[in-house]
Amino acid sequence: MEKTIDVLLPTYNGEKYIKEQIDSILNQTYQNIQLIISDDCSKDHTLEILKEYEKKDNRITVYEQKENLGCTKNYEFLLKQVKNEIYMLSDQDDVWKPEKIEKTYEQLQKEKADLVFGDLEIVNEKLETIAPSFNQFMKLDKKIKKYKNTYQLNYLYNCITGCTIMSKKKWLEKILPLPTKSKYVIHDYWIGLIISLEGKLSYMPEKYIKYRQHENNEVGVQKISHQFNQLEKVRDLFIEVKLGIFGTYVENKEKFPKPLQELNQKAYDYFKLLKNKKNSNFRGWHTFHQLYKTENIIYYIENFIIMNLPRIGRVLFQIRYMILKKMKKR
Repeated sequence: MEKTIDVLLPTYNGEKYIKEQIDSILNQTYQNIQLIISDDCSKDHTLEILKEYEKKDNRITVYEQKENLGCTKNYEFLLKQVKNEIYMLSDQDDVWKPEKIEKTYEQLQKEKADLVFGDLEIVNEKLETIAPSFNQFMKLDKKIKKYKNTYQLNYLYNCITGCTIMSKKKWLEKILPLPTKSKYVIHDYWIGLIISLEGKLSYMPEKYIKYRQHENNEVGVQKISHQFNQLEKVRDLFIEVKLGIFGTYVENKEKFPKPLQELNQKAYDYFKLLKNKKNSNFRGWHTFHQLYKTENIIYYIENFIIMNLPRIGRVLFQIRYMILKKMKKR
């Protein structure tokens, strides 16, 4: 008999696309599922739509939150409802291809993995293709290929998209509670990282989700740093992100092996130092190297200059910005 798989779906003001998403989950080739939905105090007709589906299909359970939890805590609530051995994460505005659950579960079994994640097709509101590969578009594909089964994959930044995840309940004790110190360490980032420290990750390059982009995406494909025309703003953002990430790691140090605990603290101290170094920094270069040594050489050099030699970086940034602007890429 097929295992029952729990599919977790958080909702908030999702009336515009929620029917398409639920239909795509219910009409999977793999039918033995429990669709667990938590509505986070929607102000539109989302909850009414969910209740109608719940009446029609006994595989659906809908929870109605009494106060707004926010995205991370709503996912945490859903993770606590997992009853079966295998669970998946879902967004409210995408569309799953019919074989998504079946193929992902096959991969989990075949690879004896603890977590499977994959690629996505980026589409617009009308489900028209914007880019055939999310991971290529975001320039994550090479890193995923090289580090897909090591903690380095999800350590410096997130390479795992939550709505592609299938994982095992046994890891939830280590994962929960989800950290809330930084808005940059979201649920998928944390789940992927914690499992990668001791478990096995497996990657599917196939695209089984139409990843819809619209005006209300919680997380999308926009790169915030591309909006800036001054290096200082880019640098401030990079430092803010890394302080959030390593601050979260330090706060949850018991989750990490001792060598990483030490590196996490060094990294946090290094980025705190950088906040007060506006023109140049000659300290902590060894820590920078430990963090970035697995990145490609161009990314390494760019970040080294931005972080440690911003006086030089400003000139290079303006030249690059002007070129990209002429090419209409900024």
